[in-house]
Amino acid sequence: MENVKIYIDYVATIIEAIGVLTIFLGSIYSIGKFILLIKSKEPISYVELRQAVGKSILLGLEILIAADIIATVVTEPSLKSVSILGLIVIIRTFLSLSLQVELEGKFPWQKKDKINV
Repeated sequence: MENVKIYIDYVATIIEAIGVLTIFLGSIYSIGKFILLIKSKEPISYVELRQAVGKSILLGLEILIAADIIATVVTEPSLKSVSILGLIVIIRTFLSLSLQVELEGKFPWQKKDKINV
């Protein structure tokens, strides 16, 4: 059973690294694209840059939440570890929700505007 805990811990660490890389590489890609297209015929606006970087942060946060949940499986369940996980998930969920509201201008549960054609 101890070997399984070690492997689960490795998996959680790898998923955390993937989450951080997602944020990092997505931000670098978005900024690089912004810089390359700044003087082209179709430049990317600052708002589009913010949305692209925000989307990478949002995806990275979701991956990090998954890594935290997996890492908690390895530890002995105690009130302290569960409350720490709950606090981390609440904070990251709040960050994800506020980023999504800022990017899309509405809450995720709000319906899309119907366009009559």
